[in-house]
Amino acid sequence: MNIKQAKQEIANTLKAYLAKDEWGNYLIPPIRQRPILLMGPPGVGKTQIMEQVAAETGVGLVSYTITHHTRQSAVGLPFIEKRTYGGVEYSVTEYTMSEILASVYGLMEKTGLREGILFLDEINCVSETLAPMMLQFLQCKTFGNQRLPEGWLIAAAGNPPEYNRSVRDFDVVTLDRVKRIDVQEDFSVWKEYARQKGLHGAVVSYLDIKKENFYRVETTAEGIQFATARGWEDLSELLAAYETLGLKADREVVGQYIQLPRIARDFANYLELYHKYQNIYHVDEILNGTWKPITVRELRAAPFDEKLSVMGLLLSRLSGAARETRRQDALCENLHTALTEFKEALTAGDSPSEILESLSRRRREDLRRTRDAGQLEKRSQTLIQLEIHILEGYHRRLTADGPTAPEAAMEAVRSWFGQEVDKRVSLAQAAKAELDHAFAFLEETFGQGQELVLFVTELTAGPDTSWFIEIFGCDAYFRHNRELLFDGTQHRIREEIMAAALPQTPPHPPLSGGQDS
Repeated sequence: MNIKQAKQEIANTLKAYLAKDEWGNYLIPPIRQRPILLMGPPGVGKTQIMEQVAAETGVGLVSYTITHHTRQSAVGLPFIEKRTYGGVEYSVTEYTMSEILASVYGLMEKTGLREGILFLDEINCVSETLAPMMLQFLQCKTFGNQRLPEGWLIAAAGNPPEYNRSVRDFDVVTLDRVKRIDVQEDFSVWKEYARQKGLHGAVVSYLDIKKENFYRVETTAEGIQFATARGWEDLSELLAAYETLGLKADREVVGQYIQLPRIARDFANYLELYHKYQNIYHVDEILNGTWKPITVRELRAAPFDEKLSVMGLLLSRLSGAARETRRQDALCENLHTALTEFKEALTAGDSPSEILESLSRRRREDLRRTRDAGQLEKRSQTLIQLEIHILEGYHRRLTADGPTAPEAAMEAVRSWFGQEVDKRVSLAQAAKAELDHAFAFLEETFGQGQELVLFVTELTAGPDTSWFIEIFGCDAYFRHNRELLFDGTQHRIREEIMAAALPQTPPHPPLSGGQDS
């Protein structure tokens, strides 16, 4: 299965393992809660889906790459304890708590979460001395004489032997005690993930054109060479940072992430073209609605790959604008909730300055707890940090020169909040104008061609652009979408008519009016 299907299956398994009856007993007894064994090629996204499942289900996450551990660090150190059996004293070997189990208990203490996922990566690459203990852990959920707490799912990941020479095979006894999920790379699923994460437009556009270069592992005379999903994502993060800093990523830099020279060179060349297209086709002018006729003529005559690249540039800019608007929208919602709390506390007679300080402190504690639990992804973290920054700004302004009377303080904070609402409106208007201009340009350039179909499809598939259009609308998008639906209905009816006309096929009744709309 692909990584998206695997993620859903893990989430379903976690839900089933944590479900309880009316007496508080687990529906599936802990002894029957098999560890998940996730097998798949390296860099396909196994670690990321564990983080996503934990964040989406609200449970804790403890991650370990097990190859970094020795038998002592994973299992604990032995010590001698005196025990009496039948009136006779014996020396018995006990073990200190495993570092891995201690991390689970530590997270429970810091966050208050009693349930979670213990993720053990590269499980089939453990050292020879540690292997028996890891197999025991998978089978019995114990290290030494300590047991993993109830409510914690063991999820382990490994690579098939064709990708790693140091892997060891699991025996039948172990495999019969785990829930094995095999995953394969899938570009369409990764592209959906890339849209959600806002990965660099050049990476997404390039792989759209050359899907065969998304995931490759080749054995050559120079050794194993590869391009993986992890490599593309990490390269995307670097490209974004480089652009922010005014730095250039050359072929050597690309090759540090995409370790298959042929693909690295090809992408580096494409990256240069991608940046050139920005200037050649004056993307800023297109989005501002000030493009020149020559731009239309040049793009109309360009090769199809070049057209796709330019549309990728437009989509990347539009997605960025929609993403910024969406973040400001979420920020306004969060601040509105904070203002409601502020108003209620004022009514109760609390000090305005102290209320704002308390709100900021609670948000910081929530941020720390979420981060400790392994539930925080970058976009969520940025949003919370923005809210804290603004609340602390309100507190400073109110403390410095703001009113202290409850009614006046409420009015001051409400006016400051209004500035964030105005910013949301401004961002939405700017993004909508860019979207309208992009449609107008593409319509002038391609008419009703397949390029418009691809553009509308990508807008629909993009989580930020689809959200923006749903909230703020776009007449051109809705018009083209209706036309696509109409064309799809026509195509379906045409197929039905052709099927009915085939020999030995009973004729269909005549189509009634209105079925083609």
